[in-house]
Amino acid sequence: MEIKETIGELLRTSKELLKIIELDIEQAGDEREIKKYNEVIGFCEQVVRIIETYPQDKEIVFLDCSCGKSYLSFALNIILKKQFAVNTYFYGVDTNRILIEKCDRIRNSLGFRNMHFINGRIIDVQPEKPVDILIALHACDIATDEAIAKGIKLGAKYIVVVPCCEGQVRGRIKRGHPLVDLTDFGLLRYRFADILTEALRAQFLTGAGYHVKLTEITSPKFTPKNLMIIARRKKGNKRYNLDKYKKLDEMFNTEFVLNNYFNEQELGQDNLLSPVN
Repeated sequence: MEIKETIGELLRTSKELLKIIELDIEQAGDEREIKKYNEVIGFCEQVVRIIETYPQDKEIVFLDCSCGKSYLSFALNIILKKQFAVNTYFYGVDTNRILIEKCDRIRNSLGFRNMHFINGRIIDVQPEKPVDILIALHACDIATDEAIAKGIKLGAKYIVVVPCCEGQVRGRIKRGHPLVDLTDFGLLRYRFADILTEALRAQFLTGAGYHVKLTEITSPKFTPKNLMIIARRKKGNKRYNLDKYKKLDEMFNTEFVLNNYFNEQELGQDNLLSPVN
């Protein structure tokens, strides 16, 4: 059985979990839950492929950014434990206090002792355990960039994000760049902003010492926001080299938000990145 099919079957039979986290597609009243369900399965599939590269006895620590109701972390927790016998620990962070309190209640009702939820900003959180894999599923607009920045600062081995909206770039590419004849048209500007935003994120991660892969987590019929960025920290000591990112940023005058999470000293090419364990 393929990994995706295995994950889907395990989730479908985990009826208590699906009911508690309000992701029971058999009882779904609209298409939004089905969409979210397929997004979670697609995301989990990619994480499982990453997990297969780790030693069997290692505790793998996740940081789920803008976790919301934590569909993803709860699903991963049960999948990795039941099907793959992986030892895990999950941190979830969100600025919404009500949702964090709800996650705490769900964790307690399920008896998951390997989960800790934090009410606060992504960039400010300081997990006690070293983070192996940072994840974010549809963290809205610049929250995705905050998650990427946090992953880099923490030295996470993997940063795995599925971005949401790209409002920041869309508003800045109406004029003053080489492709202005293309972005004169609203629909084309909207779509180009998506592409440019993900290119900026990918180039920043590459310049910060990560190997970057872009893939899709599910069919576009479920959601157009199905692009996933998988960034794996390169081994050995690496230096920042953001030349490609800066060139792209300057070409389109985006003043991209990732810049704001780092000071000049951090982004200097002489700054040596910590080696990967």
